[in-house]
Amino acid sequence: MIAVALYFRGFCGVRGILNVMLRHLKRPVLTVLRWQLAATAVLMMIAALFAGGHGAASALAGGLISITAGLASALVASMGDAKSAGGVLLGALRAEGVKLGLAVVLLWLVLVNYSQAVVGALIATFVVTLLIFAMAFFVRDY
Repeated sequence: MIAVALYFRGFCGVRGILNVMLRHLKRPVLTVLRWQLAATAVLMMIAALFAGGHGAASALAGGLISITAGLASALVASMGDAKSAGGVLLGALRAEGVKLGLAVVLLWLVLVNYSQAVVGALIATFVVTLLIFAMAFFVRDY
């Protein structure tokens, strides 16, 4: 396995991949991650008040779907080593494709497997946290 890890970047281990991501995008990603977690917690409490335990669980699932897709997108974006404007654009499109694909798959998995999901809470938390991720552009890196 170690010999394979030397030749293929994907087998180098989660810790090595996360270090690469955090080195390039540390401040914006961590700041937005805090915002997303806070928004998820607030929306989860609101959903618990209106829809009970299943509403809170649905809101938590919606937030975690968005957070997971956003972190996967940041990981893909940080692994690209573009040397031109076209390369940067392709890297950004690849990262957005990963985020969209993973979000759709995770939403589908939750809606299919959690029969008592409160869809309104799930989608609302998902959309709010997804919009918060878009704010990473405005976080200063100093």
